[in-house]
Amino acid sequence: MTDKKPILLIAFGGNALIQKGQPGTASQQIENLKLPMKQIAELSKDYTLIITHGNGPQVGNLLLQQESCEEVPKMPLEIIGAMTQGQIGYMIESSLNTVLMEIGINEQQYFVTMITYVVVDENDPAFRNPTKPIGPFYTEEEASNLSYNMVKTDKGYRRVVASPKPLSIVERREIKKLIEMDFIVICCGGGGIPVIHKERKFRGVEAVIDKDLASSVLAREINADIFIVASDVKGAAVHWGKPEQRILQKVTLSEIDEYAKEGHFPAGSMGPKVEAVARFSQNTGNRGIICHLEDIEKAVRGDAGTEIRVKAQKSLEEKCQRKK
Repeated sequence: MTDKKPILLIAFGGNALIQKGQPGTASQQIENLKLPMKQIAELSKDYTLIITHGNGPQVGNLLLQQESCEEVPKMPLEIIGAMTQGQIGYMIESSLNTVLMEIGINEQQYFVTMITYVVVDENDPAFRNPTKPIGPFYTEEEASNLSYNMVKTDKGYRRVVASPKPLSIVERREIKKLIEMDFIVICCGGGGIPVIHKERKFRGVEAVIDKDLASSVLAREINADIFIVASDVKGAAVHWGKPEQRILQKVTLSEIDEYAKEGHFPAGSMGPKVEAVARFSQNTGNRGIICHLEDIEKAVRGDAGTEIRVKAQKSLEEKCQRKK
């Protein structure tokens, strides 16, 4: 019996598919995936991989499309979320398959996209105070004729929904089974489809879950060896935008919590990433890293990004030795 490979969960930001200033054509999104998929393909030789991803731009485009057409029935937000999970999963699979063929290991590697539900609490305070803007921008007159909760932004009015905390991943058992068979699993797209328990069944709710927080929950539930949040920044910084700005490298859990209390990580940007990685490290004792999309392989080696560890943690190398 061969030794099990360490489990690596990588959460991609929305810029993995659509970069700033791009309209987000299919060809652009697939082109943008080439670099991260090359790294995924190389890492698949030594790690069991799980990929999660954002879907903000894709959801926004679908909402804009359906608001622009009265002939086609409008779909609720949870169904639009499912649509983007399939859409982005297809793009990741096709891009990954191309790279695997280029390096000659496509016959040895399997992957699957899973539509993923995430349980939230129907009494979460977020439902009483929706804060997450989604979809197209409207004029004040257009907004007054819509039934959604709306919020005023710099570019106009937008629909606003709740962003509750993720509690558990419904398909965690299926994901565990698949990675035991060495599948690369693509899941939790856009933070997953938010559902609540109602009358012995799940019911979708109008909400958006932060994908980094949902990915952190999954990483804990499957006990991943490494959890990486990859986006368009080199890592978590203190004094952001000031002359004394500094990217953190290797920090302890207590240090990162202290920086958070000092207000270095805003809620709308770096805050959820730091919280996601810190809570993963706190609950598992394993490596949690925030890095740039271009630096994923370097981050795994320990040469890039902000890495959060608890003090008493054993290294991944020591874990591999114990497995042998």
